Amino acid sequence: MSLEAGGALCMGVIVFGGIIVIAGILFFIYNRLVTLKNRVDNSWAQIDVQLKKRNDLVPNLIETVKGYAKHEKTVFQNVTKARTSIMAAGTVEGKAKASNMLTGALKSLFAVSENYPDLKASKNFMMLQEELSGIENKIAYTRTAYNDSVYSYNNTQEVLPYVILAGLLGHKKREYFEVGESEKKVPKVKFESE
Repeated sequence: MSLEAGGALCMGVIVFGGIIVIAGILFFIYNRLVTLKNRVDNSWAQIDVQLKKRNDLVPNLIETVKGYAKHEKTVFQNVTKARTSIMAAGTVEGKAKASNMLTGALKSLFAVSENYPDLKASKNFMMLQEELSGIENKIAYTRTAYNDSVYSYNNTQEVLPYVILAGLLGHKKREYFEVGESEKKVPKVKFESE
């Protein structure tokens, strides 16, 4: 084998090795982005399940309260409107906004229940209220998991070498599922004097 042929062979091996390394890096980047995107999608699906459970529970809650508080029409309309908004929302931001609106409307509904001792004592109402509280806790937990997944996905797209390829591969940043402004406020605690 001539020196020239040996050099060409060596150069060919180096070029082939470089192509293999670059392809391996591209596969790794692509797979990492897809894994993170799927994690975000899965986390959102978990939130969606809890929002659906809450939406399914709301009509039963309204009917129970209606039996005791017939003249509280505005409260019922607000809850129904918020529930309809969640079902109609198509984006994370839209569902988050509608969910926060429903949370506020449900707080009003429960405030109304304070004026009706018979309602507060109703086993059906207490069961629905407890179930709703459990669902709200699950929504908070799944919101945290979703936002953590979004953070990882978005953050990965901003660091090297992912930033170079994320946009080319069609990956876009995702929105966080944020808490409404009314939920961020510190509740006022007031004790009645005896």
